[in-house]
Amino acid sequence: MVEDLLRTSAPQVLAAVARRYGDFDAAEDAVQEALFAASRQWPADGIPDNPVAWLIRVASRRLIEIVRNERARRRREESLLQDPIACVRGDDELTLLLLCCHPALTPPAQVALTLRAVGGLSTAEIARALLIPEKTVGQRISRAKQRLRDVGAKFTLPGDLEARLPGVRQTLYLIFNEGSTASSGSALHRVELSAEAIRLTRQLRALRPEDGEVAGLLALMLLTDARRPARTREDGALVPLAEQDRALWDRDFIAEGVALITDALRRYAVGPFQVQAAIAAVHDEAPSAAETDWPQILELYRLLAALAPGPMVTLNRIVALAEVDGPAAGLRALDAAELDHYRVAAVRAHLLERAGDLGAAREEYRRAARLTLSLPERRYLEARVARLA
Repeated sequence: MVEDLLRTSAPQVLAAVARRYGDFDAAEDAVQEALFAASRQWPADGIPDNPVAWLIRVASRRLIEIVRNERARRRREESLLQDPIACVRGDDELTLLLLCCHPALTPPAQVALTLRAVGGLSTAEIARALLIPEKTVGQRISRAKQRLRDVGAKFTLPGDLEARLPGVRQTLYLIFNEGSTASSGSALHRVELSAEAIRLTRQLRALRPEDGEVAGLLALMLLTDARRPARTREDGALVPLAEQDRALWDRDFIAEGVALITDALRRYAVGPFQVQAAIAAVHDEAPSAAETDWPQILELYRLLAALAPGPMVTLNRIVALAEVDGPAAGLRALDAAELDHYRVAAVRAHLLERAGDLGAAREEYRRAARLTLSLPERRYLEARVARLA
């Protein structure tokens, strides 16, 4: 209870303190100290009537201590003393997201800083979620804050707000993707990451209700996460989409995602996240794998390739092409595409298996298994090799 409350309160507190103080780095440190104090005090003394105000007050006091030691900041101290508990505005939360996703930061730094400042995760929690050492996370966050200082980043809404929003969306998408299908490690999912990405995207959606791509991103997350209960067996083994028990899918998430993307496509200019959400909706609404509308999915991938070309888009379009025109057509397209990714070997193996060339399929499954860093994926691919043998 206390941990959940602190996590959800942290962004509001940091936004309020940073806005009033004007120094994101110092505010972030002060808020972390306030959160730590609350985690020790609240379980014993009880949760205060206004937890956010309590945290802002404690963080502000910490900042005042810093201000008292720096003569150049005495005027800011007076401002904080007059009104340490400022009401949190929606613009503050958006400003915080934009600051964490500043274009001067690398994508890994944006992800770590967003999870820390906006998500309220501790350094240790981020390290566990990303499967990297806690020291690395700490260094990444420290360097990110130093970089923001170096470029003179301010806690204000930037003039190029619309130009900066794509970076925010992409960072949230990266967080969700890593949680939905972990790039390495023993688990296929990192639920804490995907859940946090959905929560933050809901928050962004509330702040930017007329942004069609935010709606598309949230729909994509919901429609993808809806399939999570069926993506692994009890032993953690991966279950491909065609073999999943659709009765396990989260129908509430599917209904919400379909409603979001239907409304977005009707009201806004089409963007890449909306197209991806539309593809996910076609999959989720199919009663069975055999009844999937692959021609529609193929057309949607062609549209996506025009809007946001990339190797994974090309690979997925080839998968759809093979479903529509057969494995031979897919193999020809795969050879022509000259893609470099371990999943290319997995797709080629699947198409070779469908085409009846089991020996070649076995070798491609082996190759894909050697290249992946995900243990569930490796076990699945090795199982395919054994089955074909």
